[in-house]
Amino acid sequence: MTELDPAFAATSEALGELALSHVRLQRDARYPWLVLIPKAVGARELEDLAPGERDVLMEEIVRAGVAVRAIGAALARPVAKLNVGQLGNVTPQLHVHVVGRRPDDPAWPGPVWGQGAAQTYRAEDLKLALATARGALGL
Repeated sequence: MTELDPAFAATSEALGELALSHVRLQRDARYPWLVLIPKAVGARELEDLAPGERDVLMEEIVRAGVAVRAIGAALARPVAKLNVGQLGNVTPQLHVHVVGRRPDDPAWPGPVWGQGAAQTYRAEDLKLALATARGALGL
């Protein structure tokens, strides 16, 4: 695996490894939010992955969506819509965000980026979110 950009450790919690991606829970209690970071050395764009790796990433995105919905349900904040984004403007290492959204979240219906400050999880909610995500992802 390529070295993880330090920005990920500063804003998220490690969940584990899928076939292609390292998975992290974003440390923002406002949204159930996973980040997939493909383990391809030097990858910055989707085009840097081989076609077979792109297929694997798409399946991992779907799995992450299931896990995000499970986190929302476990925390009594059901997800109404999944947002999937691959930006990389701030952190250029290839990564994909899978964010659970609901009409009463602080950024709805706009994007989550640049909308207020992240809110820290309560310790018990973080523990539940991590366990739920790992269970849903089979980690």
